[in-house]
Amino acid sequence: MAEITKTPTEEQRTPRGGRGRRNKPIAEAPELSFDGQESQELTEKVVFINRSAKVVKGGRRFNFSALVVVGNKRGSVGVGLGKAGEVADAIRRGGELARNQMVSVSLKEATIPHDVYSTYGGAKVLLRPASPGTGIIAGRTVRAVLEAAGVRNILSKSLGSKNAANVVKATLKALLSLRLREDIYARRGLEIKKAEKKPDQPAEAAAV
Repeated sequence: MAEITKTPTEEQRTPRGGRGRRNKPIAEAPELSFDGQESQELTEKVVFINRSAKVVKGGRRFNFSALVVVGNKRGSVGVGLGKAGEVADAIRRGGELARNQMVSVSLKEATIPHDVYSTYGGAKVLLRPASPGTGIIAGRTVRAVLEAAGVRNILSKSLGSKNAANVVKATLKALLSLRLREDIYARRGLEIKKAEKKPDQPAEAAAV
């Protein structure tokens, strides 16, 4: 009798992935609008996702926290920290908190009106205005807040702690401390005097 050999199928050839959490990384959520669809009116970006574990009688119970930044890219931005037993629920709650806590910041065209230095906890953030075409020179955490606020040209430096929550709050605090020259003059009851142009000198006087 001829021997019958069985060839392994595709399902048998491909080994199963491990059960550890290393094989299932948490993917960063895309920029979404308030209704879950991609939009440029109100962007939502996940900055950081943290996982904590509690040891109970039946094993370990996991809890997730998501730091979410929401903005309309026109001077309004908000930050929220959502906590839940699932990643999707934590992101949803963080987005809701960020939308409810949105604030307006003072911008000058596509940059900030002046230098600003802010601290929150151990985080220290320095922001400086930049000329058009510079872009956003910032790290991942600071960039998320600046892009959501609508800043397109800026120089920044994070000098202290790398904790994402503290860096985001320090950046938001720095943006809230910005003041336009018009607002400062209005509070003091002063008027901005426009510089008068000097009349051009005649060609004969210039030659002398």
